[in-house]
Amino acid sequence: MRVITAIGAIFAGIEVLYMIMVLAGANAGNAFFIFIKSLAVPLALFWPGLFNVDNGSLQVILDFGLAAVFWLVITGLIARFAGR
Repeated sequence: MRVITAIGAIFAGIEVLYMIMVLAGANAGNAFFIFIKSLAVPLALFWPGLFNVDNGSLQVILDFGLAAVFWLVITGLIARFAGR
């Protein structure tokens, strides 16, 4: 159960890290930024673009913040059912 929860926390952490880097204006050409983006974008699944807002910062928060919450909730539920 802890392994499943840890995987969810890692996925959510990647989403949050990418979100912070984008909001802070990280250099998009940096190798670390590119690496994190290559992980975060596929993990965001269907969340990017689900809600369209005019504010770019709020759009990033919605796209990747909701994905982070999604991973925590889903892996928490899976861990709970696996523990039974």
